[in-house]
Amino acid sequence: MSETPDPEVIELASKIFDLARQGDAEALAAYVDAGVPANLTNDKGDSLVMLAAYHGHAAAVTALTARGADADRANDRGQTPLAGAVFKGEDAVIRALLDAGADPEAGTPSAVDTARMFGKADLLKLFTAR
Repeated sequence: MSETPDPEVIELASKIFDLARQGDAEALAAYVDAGVPANLTNDKGDSLVMLAAYHGHAAAVTALTARGADADRANDRGQTPLAGAVFKGEDAVIRALLDAGADPEAGTPSAVDTARMFGKADLLKLFTAR
């Protein structure tokens, strides 16, 4: 049985995904505290953490992971928030994800693989030190 999604639910989800892209940590925290799943994903499997990380919002990543969001949740292409942050050069996001327990070896390509690809020796050292 397939139900047609409620347009109001779709609209709310779209708003929450936009908040993640914009990095509105306070609003995201309030929505999750009110019952929105911390691991909510869009049609591509991108989680709120993935969107916040990819767009460079460390405070939003921290707010979400503090509320149970999975720092390693891969999207439908196998990409993790940490690998995305390495690709984008978002150092504060990388640290926030590592502080939340993200695994540099998770995903395809992993954050380690991405750091190697882009010659980021400082990140490889950081990952090894963890």
